[in-house]
Amino acid sequence: MTRAAVSVTGLGMLTPAGTAAEATWRGVLAGTSTAAPDPALAGLPVDFSCRVPDFRPETHLGDRALWRTDRCTQLAVAAAREAVRDADLDPTTWDGTRVAVIIGTCWSGRRSGEDAHHDLLREGPDTVPPTLVPKVLFNMPAAEVSMALEARGASLGVSSACASGAHAIALGRDLLASGACDVAITGGTDSATTPLLASAFHRMGALSRRRDDPAAASRPFDAGRDGFVLGEGAAVLVLERTADALRRGATPRATLAGCASTCDALHVTAPHPEHRVAEAALTTALQEGGLAPHDIDHINAHGTATLRGDAIEGLLIARVFPHAPAVTSPKGALGHTFGASGAIEAALTVLTLQHQLIPPTANLDAVDPDIPPLDLVTKTAREQRVDAAVSHAFGFGGHNTVLAFRRSPES
Repeated sequence: MTRAAVSVTGLGMLTPAGTAAEATWRGVLAGTSTAAPDPALAGLPVDFSCRVPDFRPETHLGDRALWRTDRCTQLAVAAAREAVRDADLDPTTWDGTRVAVIIGTCWSGRRSGEDAHHDLLREGPDTVPPTLVPKVLFNMPAAEVSMALEARGASLGVSSACASGAHAIALGRDLLASGACDVAITGGTDSATTPLLASAFHRMGALSRRRDDPAAASRPFDAGRDGFVLGEGAAVLVLERTADALRRGATPRATLAGCASTCDALHVTAPHPEHRVAEAALTTALQEGGLAPHDIDHINAHGTATLRGDAIEGLLIARVFPHAPAVTSPKGALGHTFGASGAIEAALTVLTLQHQLIPPTANLDAVDPDIPPLDLVTKTAREQRVDAAVSHAFGFGGHNTVLAFRRSPES
C-alpha cells in the first residue's frame, strides 16, 4: 500500500535551552550545557539537573487548568499551542473532530505524586489534593492538549519509556495515513527532575556524578562520560498529509518519510548487546521512506552519555551507515528529558533539515576509543547539505523507535 506523504507543518518546544522552538534551536546550536545545581535536589548525591528556565504556565493555561495539572502536562499544552500557531492553524475554526492528539510521556505527573506523598506522610490524608488523580494519569497531557485546542478526534497517551515522544509521532503518522484524522498533534513531555527519581537513577549508577562541574556532566560518546543528567521539557509536532497542507497554503518544514518501532523483548533496562532489534526499526523506517542507508546525511542519536548505551548505539550506526553520516546528540546540551526526548530530537532534526545546519554535541572533547569511528559533530555547528536524516529513540523495556525525515522541497 502506498502511503500518502506526511509533512511537519508546525513545531513547539520548551526545553532547558528556552521556552520556544527557536530559542531551543539557538541554545543547542551554541553547544553549551544547560545543567546547573537544582534547589529541589539539594542534599542528594546528585543535586543538579537541566530545568526549563522562566516557564510561566499561567500564560498558557487558565486558572482551572493550572489547578488540576502537573508541570509535565503544562509543558505539553504550552508546546502544543506554539506548534499549532506555527502551523498557522486556528482551533476556533478547524473541524476538531478531524484533529487527533497523541502525546508520549515516561513519567507523567510524577512530580505531583511525589509532593502529595510527602505531604501525606508528614501531615496526613487531608493534605492530599482532590486533583491528584488527574495530575498523575498518563493520558492527561494528551487530554489537556485536546481540551485546550478543542481537538475532538482520537486522543492518546503513549508510554514507551524514553521512546515515548518518538512513538507518539509515529502513531500520529499512522492515524493520518489511515484517514482517521486530517491533523495530528504529536510529541512528548516529561518533568522528571524530582528527588525520588534522582535518588533511584543514582542508585542504578545511571547518573553523572560531576557535582563539582554540572555543566560538563552530560558527555555523549565522550571517553570521560559517566552517566546522563536529569532533564525536563516538551516538544510537539503538527503533522498533516502533504497534499492537504499545500492545499491550505502551508509551508511544510520537513517530510516525515518513514517510522518504525520494535521491542528487544530481552531485558528491563539493557538494550540488545548489538542493537540488532533497534537495527530492524532503523532499516524498516528507511524502507518506508524509500531511503537507502547511503541516502542518510545526518543522524540525531539517542546518545544519553551512559557507558553501555552510547557504545552500543555507536556500533549500530557504524554497521548500518558505513559512509559515516554526521552524528550529534542534543543530550549534551539538554540532558535526558525522557518521554520528551524523542520528540525534542525529532523537532531538532526537522530544524537541521530546514536550516542545513547540524548542532554540535556539547561536552564531547575526546571520543571514546572503544566506539567505532563516527563523524561526530563537536564544538561548533556544521553547515552541510542534509537531504535526509534519522532520529533514534530507545527506552527501558527494549523500546526502539526510529523516525526518518526528508528535506521538504517547499521549505
